[in-house]
Amino acid sequence: MALDDPHTRLSGPFEADGPRTGPATDDVPPFAGDEVLPCGRLLSRVWEQARDAPPAADPHTVSCPHCHEAVEGLATVNAATRALRAEDTPGLHALADRVMEVVRAEVRLGRLLPLADPDRTLRIAESAAAKVLRQAADTVAGARTVTCRLAPEDAGTDVRVTMTLAATLDRPLPDRVHQVRRSVLDSAGQDLGLAVTAVDITVIDVLEWEPPLGPGFPAGGGT
Repeated sequence: MALDDPHTRLSGPFEADGPRTGPATDDVPPFAGDEVLPCGRLLSRVWEQARDAPPAADPHTVSCPHCHEAVEGLATVNAATRALRAEDTPGLHALADRVMEVVRAEVRLGRLLPLADPDRTLRIAESAAAKVLRQAADTVAGARTVTCRLAPEDAGTDVRVTMTLAATLDRPLPDRVHQVRRSVLDSAGQDLGLAVTAVDITVIDVLEWEPPLGPGFPAGGGT
């Protein structure tokens, strides 16, 4: 079945007609069976927006490599499954369903990155590695990861990490960025076994700084 068939939506109860209104990301958990891209967008909503709205309607979708790759791949599969559906040949619908399962798995996992093992045979999905490195960055006080992307360098096992952060301004940004980079490098080597050659960090937003409570003040704000 084609992706825009109302019976084959990637997630649960979305509207069947018309584009969505409001921001592309909502502060709600994804529906069962939906996928979250590395940039934080729901796969189903990225696809619906790309299908229903003009390409320039959402600057994030236009500039985000995760959204672009997902939409491009799903559009190709959508065209192929429409053609299969038109043929109405026995077995083609089952084939289309299997193709869809593969596409969803690939979008969820992202590219496979080489681990620095002696035999160079082990791999880890980009989405899994990015999750670990985001958590490592977020352990630094006053820093929150916005995006995290990993890419192999050349044909070896080296990997480059590109992150964007939101950070508080209670201390110089170079100091905080250095802490985040150190935490990411340590986690990449110790937790994952990734040979990270560089961690490129860009601060794109400012977090509100909350001073620590003085002695005698309860953390919960009670009296």
